[in-house]
Amino acid sequence: MALDFELTRRGILTAGAAASAATALPAHANEKPISAEPLASKRAKALDLEMSYVEIGEGDPILFLHGNPTSSYLWRNIMPYAAPFGRCIAPDLIGMGGSDKRPLVEGEDPDARYGFFEHQKYLDALLENLGVSENVTLVIHDWGSALGFDWARRNEDKVKGICFMEGFTRPFSYSEMDWFPWVMFKSFKSGLGDWLVLEQNMFVEQVLPASVLRELSEEEMSHYRAPYLNAGEDRRPTLTWPREVPFDGEPEDTHAMVVQLSEWLQTNDLPKLFVNAEPGALIQGEVRDFVRTWKNQEEITVRGIHFIQEDSPHEIGAALEKWIPKVQA
Repeated sequence: MALDFELTRRGILTAGAAASAATALPAHANEKPISAEPLASKRAKALDLEMSYVEIGEGDPILFLHGNPTSSYLWRNIMPYAAPFGRCIAPDLIGMGGSDKRPLVEGEDPDARYGFFEHQKYLDALLENLGVSENVTLVIHDWGSALGFDWARRNEDKVKGICFMEGFTRPFSYSEMDWFPWVMFKSFKSGLGDWLVLEQNMFVEQVLPASVLRELSEEEMSHYRAPYLNAGEDRRPTLTWPREVPFDGEPEDTHAMVVQLSEWLQTNDLPKLFVNAEPGALIQGEVRDFVRTWKNQEEITVRGIHFIQEDSPHEIGAALEKWIPKVQA
């Protein structure tokens, strides 16, 4: 191989953010241990598939949405903080976590099975089946943020508030990127991505742990690996997601969707909690400045690169304990 794809935390970060991670991270609010134990899951019908989800607590829905390559497992240490205030639900998106894989139809583009709008269709069906229809509070991350923001845009009168972290807030441009993520995304979107992800399981084995400040335990990694043990199409969701990220107007459909979300997020008055990550990955610099212009928004800062639920779950949970009662009032 002409390129070395062994990832490090410094490779994931820009040089400035790496220095920040080393020297200027905010202190932890507490030293509670981070549990590796998953919460008990259930299954429910969503169109022609079954989706897995975690549910704890009772009352108005509090919906937790994950991104790539994670699952509801990402929220295991945070959901208990929100459970006293409502019915906390964390689905596994189709093809991910414990949810069914979508069968490959002969002649179909393999990536078509797990595009944004396909995930949206199945998530909408699951939420309808589970009766998630009013007074919904959203807690969202990564591609789960795009799904959650768009659900809120389409159902604004049904939403109480949105807590978001390391999410999709505006389209990307390759010209704004540091060299390492530039090379990484270019590779995922090319034929090389099939080898890197479908064969080498790169998103789980390298991108995920390199995007967490602490070292994930073998038990934690085993839970994240579980849906993708078989090389090939079982890992397709983790490749389709980076191919769906809009750069410089492509793909056109997800670019148009993120533009629409970005415009809506600048103007709506829904209560928001922005969980800022230090040093962060998706929301840094000018993007962070843009997010801070949104209306009716509170902000906290926690330690973390991208999968901040693995570095600062108790800080995020404590913030939700304070914020959820205010938006539900």
